[in-house]
Amino acid sequence: MTEGYPLIPEDLPDTFKAAMRRLAASVSIVVAKGDEGPVGMAATSITSLTVDPPAVLVCVNRMTSLHALLVPTAPLSVNLLARHHREVSQAFGGGTPREERFKVGDWQEAANGLPMLADAQANLECVIDAMLAYGTHSIVIARVIRARVSDTVAPLIYQDGGYL
Repeated sequence: MTEGYPLIPEDLPDTFKAAMRRLAASVSIVVAKGDEGPVGMAATSITSLTVDPPAVLVCVNRMTSLHALLVPTAPLSVNLLARHHREVSQAFGGGTPREERFKVGDWQEAANGLPMLADAQANLECVIDAMLAYGTHSIVIARVIRARVSDTVAPLIYQDGGYL
């Protein structure tokens, strides 16, 4: 038991996972620069932080290949997926080799040199401002330097292990 905290029930990790599976979230692809090319992953733990300055929070598991590339001042892109991007989400969800992922979808180079999904609901070109380690993840604060939005609002939503 950690001092100052109540006793944690043994089943809390499983119950917590079950609870979070009930939380619907939009899916995005987060991309960073790697030595051998871009590295991307599907993520549902992204949220807006502030408008002044424009910034988002991105939570990344420290065991992912993307995490090693995340350092302050590094460029980062966030591509908000639309309903028709299930295959893109699945490719970046871990089953497809890194070098094959960007062959799924219409990727173009953004001004920051990272791939941008051309028909995404929105694209955010960012610079990492800060990171905070917490448990198994890092909380990344990324300042948005450019944004592009599509005319249609139709997000790809993930809940309970599947798409809605």
